[in-house]
Amino acid sequence: MTGAMKATNARRSWRPAFGPAPAQPALRRCDHPGCAEHGEYRAPQARDRLTDYYWFCLEHVREYNSAWNYYAGMGTEEIEAELRKDTTWQRPTWPLGIQGAKRKFAYTIHDPFEVFEDAATEEARPKARTATPEEEAMRVLELSPPLNNDMLKARYKELVKQHHPDANNGDKEAEERFKRINQAYNTLKLSLSQ
Repeated sequence: MTGAMKATNARRSWRPAFGPAPAQPALRRCDHPGCAEHGEYRAPQARDRLTDYYWFCLEHVREYNSAWNYYAGMGTEEIEAELRKDTTWQRPTWPLGIQGAKRKFAYTIHDPFEVFEDAATEEARPKARTATPEEEAMRVLELSPPLNNDMLKARYKELVKQHHPDANNGDKEAEERFKRINQAYNTLKLSLSQ
């Protein structure tokens, strides 16, 4: 080695070469009764004390983990509530956009053509709700709630006799109406059977 290499390899650390050696962690015994192995693996003691641990050897930590149930002793509603809290990391939540939806501009704009006013009234107008398949089927069959199987069958028979393609000399419009009637009848029949 050259002198320059010796100088770089012989650099001293700012840490003293003497002093106490770093402390080695004390070897733990396995917390399983009657086991003499070292406890190298930790397992939580209880659901409400997740930072308190048992220390087990590999064999016993596997046994403990396979039998441990976080939700043991909780009812269905408690488990559901716990899962809902976990989706937001146990933080409170609130709906977004509620405050800003009804707010007007904080400043005024010269708007001679009322461009911004039209947009605000358009947003304030209630949106039309789309009909459910059952509501659409009732409209096709010209029925109104409450509905039962007898009413449905009677109305279906009446409309089938009226709009069947054979009764209308193969009329295409009657055939299309007949198809919509059959589809509506099947939708309502399925809905009533559930």
